Amino acid sequence: MTSAVPTAIHHDEPAGRPITMFGPDFPFAYDDFLAHPAGLGSLPAERHGTEVAVIGGGLSGIVAAYELMKLGLRPVVHEIAEIGGRLRTVRFPGCPDDLVAEMGAMRFPPASTALFHYIDKVGLETTPFPNPLAPGTPSTVVDLKGESHYARTADELPAVFGKVAAAWDSTLSEQAAFAEMQKAIRDRDTKTIKRLWNELVPRLDNQTFYGFLCDSPAFASFRDREIFGQVGFGTGGWDTDFPNSILEILRVVYTGADDEHRSITGGSRQLPLRLWEHAPENLAFWPAGTSLSTLHGGRPNPGVARLHRTAPNNITVTDTEGRIRTYPAAVFTAQSWMLLSKIECDEALFPIDHWTAIERTHYMESSKVFVPVDRPFWLDKDPATGRDTMSMTLTDRMPRGTYLLGDDPDAPAVICLSYTWADDSLKWLPLSVSERVEVMLQSLREIYPGVDVRRHIIGDPVTVSWEAEPHFMGAFKANLPGHYRYQHRLFTHFMQDRLDERHRGLFLAGDDVSWTAGWAEGAVQTALNAVWGVLHHFGGETDPANPGPGDVYDDIAPVELPD
Repeated sequence: MTSAVPTAIHHDEPAGRPITMFGPDFPFAYDDFLAHPAGLGSLPAERHGTEVAVIGGGLSGIVAAYELMKLGLRPVVHEIAEIGGRLRTVRFPGCPDDLVAEMGAMRFPPASTALFHYIDKVGLETTPFPNPLAPGTPSTVVDLKGESHYARTADELPAVFGKVAAAWDSTLSEQAAFAEMQKAIRDRDTKTIKRLWNELVPRLDNQTFYGFLCDSPAFASFRDREIFGQVGFGTGGWDTDFPNSILEILRVVYTGADDEHRSITGGSRQLPLRLWEHAPENLAFWPAGTSLSTLHGGRPNPGVARLHRTAPNNITVTDTEGRIRTYPAAVFTAQSWMLLSKIECDEALFPIDHWTAIERTHYMESSKVFVPVDRPFWLDKDPATGRDTMSMTLTDRMPRGTYLLGDDPDAPAVICLSYTWADDSLKWLPLSVSERVEVMLQSLREIYPGVDVRRHIIGDPVTVSWEAEPHFMGAFKANLPGHYRYQHRLFTHFMQDRLDERHRGLFLAGDDVSWTAGWAEGAVQTALNAVWGVLHHFGGETDPANPGPGDVYDDIAPVELPD
């Protein structure tokens, strides 16, 4: 287990078939859909070569464009900055090229089975990510209220942490049918998944994560709830999620999304970049060797400044350089708030209740700071205690989480000095990168009084606050209580037969449209939904042996709540 306060124990899984993030709202097996030899479908020949705008060059946009190209369409990717979106890997000036900082997504669970389809396709390697108390993490320090606890395994922590872990297990078991749901997802037992989840949604939609804990007799103690919030499970403390809907948290723990994380060797941005350059086999229309890069002359089109509908049922794009281009269909994969502020939009793009859902989307703030260091000095042993000089650190101080990245004693390494969300991230927003580093180093001196981190730093720090990024305005979607109905509208938008004809042809995708947002898997899944939507819009169809998400929608549709 990778958790500081472990979640319920996972049972052994069938070889080669990990638990998947396809549930529980819409338990469609995206990995099976992708792996099927019949492919994702076929189009009428007269549609081959048709242009489709893909707005946003993050992972969702690149996956959508890649699969549309394979179907024989001509995706036209519009990207305002650089390919990758929140798969943003940066290098440190003056340092070796293999020394990188992951400013966005940096850890990926094996449950992301559709994501790993593409990771494997382009030949990327992954390694275990050093989460707190993960098997590959040499040691972890939990620092709370000025007292530090060193541990290599959860069993070495004080008994109160085991008590809190047991309280979380008990709460999940008694209030959320945790073991039964995990087994159903692992077995891909759609009927049981839907029965369990459809009963929970109306009961818990209005409940916060914190309220869910307070309703549990196992968490009657405020101190236990406080420890759980500060230390948490999987990646660390989750108190920044306490105001969010408990349904968001259950989606994560049911699917093992917060466990056994992997990092992409060399940086996550390689995935969309390699897909951009990849020439797939079995292209329906384009000649062998065609890639997204060759279709675009090596670079995507400029970003979008204006988006509106034109007769008869077209989507017209004005880019940031003033050029106007009209398409019979488009896929929008940028963060949806861009439609409210950065892009001039025609109100006719969506039904009014979809606009409401876009406006009510709640984004989490998130900040990171990284520094390059001369070597992984944290692996040195303290001669007095025999412990690691420094450890992966969870704390209630300003940094909250400090990650140590690198284990080659003869090579430079990286420290993620701080990774914070929500209110903890907003505390950093007014500070420059140098000011942020000073506060973090001071906190680390309090935890490790004999360690001089500064003398090991070999280059300038890098930082990000996603809430201040003009083309993102936040890190990822996180529903508040009562937001289920809004998310339902956005996720199901690809099923456009249910919309008036005047509202068809523009498809939403991206991880903020996903049920389980904040994970690259959601970006991939919603891209595939949009690809099915475009295929259906143009009169195409899937192979009967490999039905797509829209073909089986009525059987596994997310439960609808009454207004």
